Amino acid sequence: MGEIMNVKTVLLDMDGTLVDSSSVVERLWTEWGAGHGLEPERVLSVIHGRQGQESMAVLLPERDHELNLAENQAMLAREVRELDGVRTVPGAPAFLLALEGSAHALVTSATRELATARMGAAGVPLPPLMITAENVRNSKPDPEGFLVAARALGVAPEQCVVFEDSAAGIAAARAAGMPVVGVGAASAAHKPEVHVEDLTGIGVTHDGTGITLAFR
Repeated sequence: MGEIMNVKTVLLDMDGTLVDSSSVVERLWTEWGAGHGLEPERVLSVIHGRQGQESMAVLLPERDHELNLAENQAMLAREVRELDGVRTVPGAPAFLLALEGSAHALVTSATRELATARMGAAGVPLPPLMITAENVRNSKPDPEGFLVAARALGVAPEQCVVFEDSAAGIAAARAAGMPVVGVGAASAAHKPEVHVEDLTGIGVTHDGTGITLAFR
């Protein structure tokens, strides 16, 4: 490709971007959907990138929100325990190591406990700043998480770049006014500024004032 991006900050989604948890997520959510008479295709079209209770609200719009919160807590407990099948996205550990010493953050719809468990299971280093479900009121596709991360790092939104895979995550980054690197085949449909299949072969240099990313 040959693209070069010069930014102040790199903001990284987790699931589908750094960690491949699709087999676990899709199995648990398909089971949940079957219990509510929902077709798997409908469930899987909604859940990626959102907090669990927000996915439930989209899928079961007439249901009481307190019930969604309770069921999501049970789902999160299972997700933290059931880590078989969680894998690293190729290139993710080396990419995070290359970013050490620069301004970067994880911005995920997962809880801190779940993010720590999945990143650990996949062998991906944790960034120094993690914006998780506990730090926001609104789930992706709302831009709140990315804007919270930018403020915490003291960087204007347009000086950030977001690495994302899902429609909800890319929409959130766009709403925050941030350019997007789409990770994985499905992300290409959402027209990111740069598209990569995984995180291998991305050149990273930083000098304390900015980050340069070089894409093949």
